[in-house]
Amino acid sequence: MIVRISLLSTLFVLICACGTSQGPKYQDGLNTPSFSYNKISDTERDRLTAEIKTKYEKLLGTRGFSGQILVAKNGEVLFEDYKGYANVSQKSPILPETPIHLASVSKTFTGMVALKLWEQEKLDLKAPVTKYLPNFPYTEVTIEQLLSHRSGLPDYTYFMESRKYVSVKVRNKRGRWVNKLKLIQNEKPFREGTYTNQDVLDYMVQKRPAPAANPDRVFRYCNTNYVLLALIIEKVTGKDFPTYMDETVFKPLKMTNSYIFSAKTIEKYTPSYNARMQPYRIEKYDCIYGDKNVYSTVRDLYLWDKALTEGVFLRPETLEMAYQPQSPTNKYYHNYGFGWRILVKPNEEKLIYHNGWWHGNNTVFNRLIGETATIIILGNKFNKIIYKGKELASVFTGKLDTTSLVE
Repeated sequence: MIVRISLLSTLFVLICACGTSQGPKYQDGLNTPSFSYNKISDTERDRLTAEIKTKYEKLLGTRGFSGQILVAKNGEVLFEDYKGYANVSQKSPILPETPIHLASVSKTFTGMVALKLWEQEKLDLKAPVTKYLPNFPYTEVTIEQLLSHRSGLPDYTYFMESRKYVSVKVRNKRGRWVNKLKLIQNEKPFREGTYTNQDVLDYMVQKRPAPAANPDRVFRYCNTNYVLLALIIEKVTGKDFPTYMDETVFKPLKMTNSYIFSAKTIEKYTPSYNARMQPYRIEKYDCIYGDKNVYSTVRDLYLWDKALTEGVFLRPETLEMAYQPQSPTNKYYHNYGFGWRILVKPNEEKLIYHNGWWHGNNTVFNRLIGETATIIILGNKFNKIIYKGKELASVFTGKLDTTSLVE
């Protein structure tokens, strides 16, 4: 293990020394697996499975969880469970084949596909966004800054709202000036109906909403970044994002229950539910993809995890680059690489993860790289306890870590 990590580090240093402008020319398609797992003994497997089941029942199983869970280690699924209804009105249960909206876990796909195009020398990470979207008005923003959430761009879920909250100064009962949020009418909606990625770009070109920060100054998580990345992937490949994802990710990896939800696939909409089991209906942002809108299952997501771990989708040195924290001001704890959140603690191995939240969907994708263990939880009924799923990692690490992960 030490030799393998050392080799990866050396390769990573060499690739960084050449910059991330143009990737090394790799073949299209999937790679030959370059990683082998250590076999788990029957005794160890039984112990781990029993501990996971006990912790899961205490943490989620008896606390209103509706969704899917899968826990794996060393290439073996140790535990999985399925609870609740996929469609409450029809009383259809959640099955292993039931796709659930991944919410922001979708960003792991957008980010890794962008890096795949970089490997193939089809995408320049150092280039400004204007190289691929010429009308884009923020000329200093680069592809790399989109990937790492250091673009400083505002979030489309805020600037495209017809109503918004603003901070105003008012006097309180004691006569002191205090800040208070006030709901004001913005302008008319950009257009009627559900928005698309192109609508987000068109709005930015026409209205040029104020940036939240200067490029590459601070980390600022922003959905707009990955909406734009999806548009850039479309421009580079000449295919719409759902089609390209299906042809280059889902089908080759045999992720048979995964797809991108878009305006062209309204009939595939699967409702999520609030805590009172009331369904969320389609709203204007629900057809925008790249930042969200991968629908998948825990089994399919585990195939994605294995394709990354085994070097099948990306070269190990490229993946190592994606796992490097990109925000030096966030030295410890929460950071972001390319497409992944990173939990960094002194003298501890990084936890590579991404969580998601959209409407009633709460999702968790935790990857303990050193333990080659994975925890995947997909919920379709709003339940923030799902984010405590990281505590299941104590089964592998031997210590309970209650550090909250960013949603």
